[in-house]
Amino acid sequence: MKKINWSKNNNLIPAIIQDTSTNRILMLGYMNETSLKKTLQSKKVWFFSRSKNRLWLKGETSKNYLLLKEIYFDCDRDTILIKAKPTGPTCHLNLVSCFDAPQTKIKPTSADIGYWGELYQTIANRKKASPENSYTAKLFQGGTNKIIGKIMEETTEVIQASIKESKKRLISESVDLIYHLFVLLNKKNIQLEEVNQEIKKRRKNNRV
Repeated sequence: MKKINWSKNNNLIPAIIQDTSTNRILMLGYMNETSLKKTLQSKKVWFFSRSKNRLWLKGETSKNYLLLKEIYFDCDRDTILIKAKPTGPTCHLNLVSCFDAPQTKIKPTSADIGYWGELYQTIANRKKASPENSYTAKLFQGGTNKIIGKIMEETTEVIQASIKESKKRLISESVDLIYHLFVLLNKKNIQLEEVNQEIKKRRKNNRV
């Protein structure tokens, strides 16, 4: 922490929170040296509230904690990036990210890759809760062979769409295939973060 420049903003620094699995930006808060120490010690993210003039643990009321994974500081040493695993919605509006509220969008953008993480988490939730009318829950109940059968079916449809059908149809069938692959990975208790780490390793080794 001695490398961090605390002097620029009254001994506070901005802390950007990023989902370690999806790379989505979840929120921005402020930290002082004490809150950063508590974050490192507890492995849960703490901030300093400028309005209440006190330390606060993210999730102290909602129980939607941010579990610390990695911390970086920027080139000027006056801002930090925290990669964390959220245990629930980060925003107080019960949204995944504080930047998800419709009124926060200044300009429409293309789809965020973080939506794959949200899909993955939704599938995991269906596995756990097993709601009665959920197609995903029924796939889990059918077992690995049923899921594999669907992946084989969707793979064939992707190939057919790429040869004979429209771009729109190919996109639709590709999403179906990815969805069923995500179900299989969840069935085998593989976390999306593990897949991301494998991709990072391959990029580092120039294998992509």
